[in-house]
Amino acid sequence: MNVHVDEPAGNVTPRALRLHATDNVIVAIDVLPPGGVIGAVKVANRVPKGHKLAVEFIAEGQPVLKFGQIIGFATRGIQPGEWVHEHNVAVQDFARDYHFAEDAKPETVLPLDQQATFRGYRRSNGKVGTRNYIGVLTSVNCSATAARYMAQEVERSGLLRDFPGVDGVIALVHGTGCGMSAKGEGFELLKRTQWGYAANPNMAAVLMVGLGCEVFQIARMKEIYGLQESDTFRSLTIQESGIAMATTQPQ
Repeated sequence: MNVHVDEPAGNVTPRALRLHATDNVIVAIDVLPPGGVIGAVKVANRVPKGHKLAVEFIAEGQPVLKFGQIIGFATRGIQPGEWVHEHNVAVQDFARDYHFAEDAKPETVLPLDQQATFRGYRRSNGKVGTRNYIGVLTSVNCSATAARYMAQEVERSGLLRDFPGVDGVIALVHGTGCGMSAKGEGFELLKRTQWGYAANPNMAAVLMVGLGCEVFQIARMKEIYGLQESDTFRSLTIQESGIAMATTQPQ
């Protein structure tokens, strides 16, 4: 649902969205200034972005509907055009009937020769990507600069001209992996994210670069996921490779 504002700020017309046909509120995509008109409803007070606006009268005790679901109950009468928030809505218990799967419908699957297709890259595990990148991943923030330099050097050197099927070399770095707990949600999140990058079907191959003394060890990740060095997965640990690292202090 687009919003017409009588006196819009600048040249921008604020927008709002009705998420379900039965909703008695709409959601502001942009800030809705007072005086704006949405259909037949005039905005009574400023509605922040992402907040709700009543589009019909909601009597005290009546449900507020969003996504076609009850998200709360009016603590007083809410007029059309009012900002709907915790100052006039509260949560309370109510009876629920989920009608499980009542709208489920069988899906008609077209014959194979009639199904839509796209040009992509089919991987050995059956997944399909739309890009063919080489990824340089990092196990720790300490190897982020090295990973970026690797990707930049390949792009700069012109090496990829000999491999037109490769879309590019990209560095995927992060700011942790060193001083962190070896257990807990933070570690698990990093582990899942790195595996998600490595297994993404848009990756033709990945190189994982670590420093060596970090908590998030490449060897541990390889053991957890059963990874082996191959044409599509390689790892490099700087402290084990004989690469010299030096730091300078400003004079």
